[in-house]
Amino acid sequence: MGRTLYAKLWDSHLVRAGEGGEDLIYIDRQLVHEVSSPQAFRALADAGRRLRRPATHLAVADHAVPTRARSLGGHPGADPVAAAQIAELEANASDFGVRYHRLDGAGHGIVHVIGPEQGFTLPGITLVCGDSHTTTHGAFGALAFGIGASECGTVMATQCLVQKRAATMRVELQGTLPAWTSAKDIALALIAQIGAQGARGFAVEYAGPTIDALDMAGRMTLCNMTIEAGSRIGLIAPDATTFAYLKGRAGAPQGADWHRAVAFWRTLPSDRDAAYDREVTMDVSALAPHVTWGTSPDQGAPVTGDVPDPDDAEPQLQAQIRRALGYMDLTPGMALTDIAIGRVFIGSCTNARIEDLRMAAQVASGRRVASGVRAMVVPGSAATRRQAEAEGLADIFCAAGFEWRDAGCSMCVAMNDDRLAPGERCASTSNRNFEGRQGQGGRTHLMSPASAVAAAVTGRIADVRALMAGAD
Repeated sequence: MGRTLYAKLWDSHLVRAGEGGEDLIYIDRQLVHEVSSPQAFRALADAGRRLRRPATHLAVADHAVPTRARSLGGHPGADPVAAAQIAELEANASDFGVRYHRLDGAGHGIVHVIGPEQGFTLPGITLVCGDSHTTTHGAFGALAFGIGASECGTVMATQCLVQKRAATMRVELQGTLPAWTSAKDIALALIAQIGAQGARGFAVEYAGPTIDALDMAGRMTLCNMTIEAGSRIGLIAPDATTFAYLKGRAGAPQGADWHRAVAFWRTLPSDRDAAYDREVTMDVSALAPHVTWGTSPDQGAPVTGDVPDPDDAEPQLQAQIRRALGYMDLTPGMALTDIAIGRVFIGSCTNARIEDLRMAAQVASGRRVASGVRAMVVPGSAATRRQAEAEGLADIFCAAGFEWRDAGCSMCVAMNDDRLAPGERCASTSNRNFEGRQGQGGRTHLMSPASAVAAAVTGRIADVRALMAGAD
């Protein structure tokens, strides 16, 4: 019987097999940020240890950084705790010999954006980070997953981790995406279908004609959202699209090494006769833009739908839906397109790449943010920001009334000064709509960049297809 991509990655990094499927595996690379790393560095210092392989770590501050008036402390209203976290990461990187991208440097950005941009993320490797959305890097055929703070220290000291081998799930995506739908809509629709815990315990491999047609940005978005279905690992086999994206990037192999690397990467896709523990098929041919109405990523629906009635749901879900609607201040049966929006956030490790900004700018071009709406665009990296400015995208956003910011996690996580006030309702391209995720008492509706711009210019959740057709 053939092997899956997941099995090939796991087996090639197996140091020692353990009992109950808990194996010791080798970790090739680690991304380090300011929130999850202090404990790890302190543990090393207290034990008198150094990093085993400093060159395999890349550090950047992204979660707590201000996205305006860029400096270590940010503008006068910056959180002093965040400033201290950033300063501590910078000091630790210097003390331990870890490559660090400063806030004012050309390489700065969100870990899950700069890793691929700089060729730090490569097919066939194991990659970890103290962040659950490390699943993003699986889009390259890398075994990538989030870990805890103590595990960050273990990787620093030993370059290994004990992990439990997962079951495997194949998600077959068929059909061609309709106009103005995207990988974000696929992710929201899939999570709504299988549930927020539907992939728990599985390593999810996405495959099929739809995947073949997606660019790397779309693939990263899909793998990024895998954690929202309960899985720590999302995978897509490397192919010609992957190789074209990586070729020439700073961290990618060069010359003869490039050809040897590609030859190896071509062996990674799952064998034709590989078996999976579960298989899911989804046809995207008639997929509509999706938005969330509740407080979990699986509480979503097509934008043309209505807020659900808890009484129509399965008994075990009714209380959960009622709580979500209470928090979101929504009435059962109201049309999603009748929900007014006060804030719009385009950014995050899910949807802040140049491809996302290009699509958003197409919708924003020639339009204006609606009265009473505050909208912002936060590029995923300094490199993306520069490219968007060179292409004229920033000018389009600014002319439309969007705030144009520096790179960072920004309002996705509200560990910085970009956050919602209690009761504020936001159309967001981020990955989580949990209670308080974007600010205490804030209400979040997840959607694609195109849909977020449609919300910004209409002042409500809107069907971007109708807007672009002139019917909205």
